[in-house]
Amino acid sequence: MPYSNEWINVSFFIITQKEVKLMASFRKQKSGWKVTISKRDSEGNLHQTSRNGFSTKNEAREYALKVESKSEVLTSSKRDMTFADYFDYWYQTYKENKITESTLRHYKLASKIIHRYFGKQLLKEITRTEYQTFINWYGKDHAKETISKIAGYIRSCAQNAVLDDIIPHDFTQRTELKYNDNKRYAVAYLNISEINKLINRTKIKLDHRYTSRYMILTAIYTGMRLGEIMALTWDDIDFKHKTISVNKSYDYHSHQIKTAKTEGSNRTIRVNNDLLSCLGQLKANKTKNVFENNQKTVSGSNAVNNVLRKLLQECNINRQGFHFHSLRHSHVAYLLFQGVDMYAISKRLGHSNMTITAKKYAYLIDEYKAKSDNQIEALMDNLGQQEDNKLKFINFR
Repeated sequence: MPYSNEWINVSFFIITQKEVKLMASFRKQKSGWKVTISKRDSEGNLHQTSRNGFSTKNEAREYALKVESKSEVLTSSKRDMTFADYFDYWYQTYKENKITESTLRHYKLASKIIHRYFGKQLLKEITRTEYQTFINWYGKDHAKETISKIAGYIRSCAQNAVLDDIIPHDFTQRTELKYNDNKRYAVAYLNISEINKLINRTKIKLDHRYTSRYMILTAIYTGMRLGEIMALTWDDIDFKHKTISVNKSYDYHSHQIKTAKTEGSNRTIRVNNDLLSCLGQLKANKTKNVFENNQKTVSGSNAVNNVLRKLLQECNINRQGFHFHSLRHSHVAYLLFQGVDMYAISKRLGHSNMTITAKKYAYLIDEYKAKSDNQIEALMDNLGQQEDNKLKFINFR
């Protein structure tokens, strides 16, 4: 009876050498035996390679063993890697191709710090105590946000090494973050009065040939990132339904328009008539890009920040370290103090989840909490103030 492509005489075996865990399956076809080798990477993704045409099942098995042998050699070399070199291997293999240039710079910075501190020390020699000492050393002069980012990268790297069976356990477990509270990252933002001053001053000086001021207004009213604003085309603005669609961003390093920062960054923002009226003036430029100026370019970070600084000076507003991205913070501060729900703010900003918003704007949220606590205390003081024997009971459901 001729062979079909049905699974027959299937067998599985697990190769459990130190670096890889391979599963090989065998299938008999008309053309001979086929072997499929499967492996899951540290992200949990399944990778498979196949080869067919083997005369016997034993030939197919020998091929699978050769693949195992090659993997063992790779593992052996990784076991002798320094911690710093393994960190470079990890982020370049698993992260580099799916993160932005801006995020990649953070990984490279972490690499420099690890090379500086651990030098030639082997990965397999790192202990929890040594890692905690490193955290204590680096955290002494850095803010919580900075040390948290570095620690997060190292934790993911260590977990990857465990999955590769290069180290027996994650040496970052049950360690404590240490940081300098004096280096605490404080979000720079304008209060409501200052926002109004800036808006009014900016409007007075609007000229459709010079688009930086329009970009500043857009950031105040929407909380959009500069790269997102730079990438806007007229197709993204719906004047009828009063919305702006965010679906791309300008990349400062490649000088190209790319997809939005994350999937959550793709969003539709509701805007008011005031902003739309200002943006409508730019149609006189007859350009595809909303903020293309009379030089046929879109103003970048340096240009818009120079204009912003001049406007702040004219408004007699002095905020040390205030820059274009601070307008996004000001937008969040305004919404928080107006009692807008955190979920709505997170969606408007294009964050993947509310946790990101809470972490990013913890400083603002703490201030808002203090204001809310005062309101709650005042409300509590009103309880029990009714006339004697005239209390009204409310049935809460």
